[in-house]
Amino acid sequence: MTTIPPKAGVPATQGRKAAMPFIMATVLIDMVSIGLIIPVLAPLIGTFTKSQAEQAFWYGVITIAFGLANFFGSPILGRLSDRYGRRPVLLIGFSGLALSFFVTGMATALWMLVVVRLFSGAMQSNISVANAYVADITPPDQRAKAFGQLGAMLGMGFILGPVIGGLLGGINLHLPFFVAGGLACVNWLYGYFVLPESLPLERRRPFVLREANPVNSLRGLTELKGVGSLIFVIALSGLAQFMTHTSWVLYTTFKFGWGPTQNGWSLMAIGLMSVLVQGVFLSRLLKRFSPQRLAIMGLVSSSICFVLWGLATEGWMLYAVIFANVLGFAVSASIQSLISNAAEPSTQGRTAGAVGSLNSMMAVLAPAIGAPMLATVSHLPHGDWRIGAPFYFCAMLQAASAMIALRHFKRARLKRQASSASAVPTT
Repeated sequence: MTTIPPKAGVPATQGRKAAMPFIMATVLIDMVSIGLIIPVLAPLIGTFTKSQAEQAFWYGVITIAFGLANFFGSPILGRLSDRYGRRPVLLIGFSGLALSFFVTGMATALWMLVVVRLFSGAMQSNISVANAYVADITPPDQRAKAFGQLGAMLGMGFILGPVIGGLLGGINLHLPFFVAGGLACVNWLYGYFVLPESLPLERRRPFVLREANPVNSLRGLTELKGVGSLIFVIALSGLAQFMTHTSWVLYTTFKFGWGPTQNGWSLMAIGLMSVLVQGVFLSRLLKRFSPQRLAIMGLVSSSICFVLWGLATEGWMLYAVIFANVLGFAVSASIQSLISNAAEPSTQGRTAGAVGSLNSMMAVLAPAIGAPMLATVSHLPHGDWRIGAPFYFCAMLQAASAMIALRHFKRARLKRQASSASAVPTT
């Protein structure tokens, strides 16, 4: 194993011990900047199209472009973070985001949006690297709680970002993109001058390009002890999550006639629940339930939630379902802790990159499935239950995830019991 000497000219952040507050601040700023553009990206695309069906199509294309580039880029960035540390890879991601936001704000044609999203997707894997950062500094038995805290910061970003983006978008559709670009620059400065490195030199691994291939990365993920069919849980639940992200604004626009401001407030409600559950309630839930059981209950709760979203006939009903889906917001941290605990300390970046690549694959599929569904029902009148088609599909995905997880955990429990029984000495 090789080690990397500190580079000359790099700010002396090595004197600071890597800790949760540092990465939480980084993720918060990152998510606020991303959240700013969510309520306005679809309306911006709509300014270049002539119909709602065409708007849904191009929204799908542009979202797919980001996910496709990220699918190939995530494992490379994950392995680079195992080689050079988490901090420099995060800085690359912030640079890519800033440039992406500024160019999107100045775009004058749809092809420019496609190109810049391809570039941005290839350049950033910030959440995956942040997960590896948390794994670097947290003991295995505390990772579910730590990932919950990180999830709370994601939720906080979804509280602040979409609301601010919706309000700014009400003034000018391009304004949120320039503000988001400015925040990405702030995050780069914070990362350069303040954020300490979490990966010690002795735990770094050489970079091998063939191992950064997304197919090889996913294969390595399936080989982690104890993971097995949880890969399918990550994939299916991730697909449901990304379909929510990519369909929400168009869905509420088609069904309720909402604009950027209303969408900003609704996304804030989702972020608020994420913060409350992962930042406040999760530690209490983990005292009562294991991560495995919590994941299954959360998947079932989310499945019901999606059906109710699709059937909603009034906008206020969406809020009622959001606040009722408490357990659903605990799924991500529970699954992430199980995956992280299965990986070796020196391969956390590779593992996080592989999970990021898998999620990116789902991010490609989500708009490819959701956008055509919404285009098909875009002609229906406001309030029609059929406009909820993407959410009904998400409900089926979450239900399938719950059944796969239940079967996986049952098999793992029986295997442990059999192993314990064989280890008992006979007299």
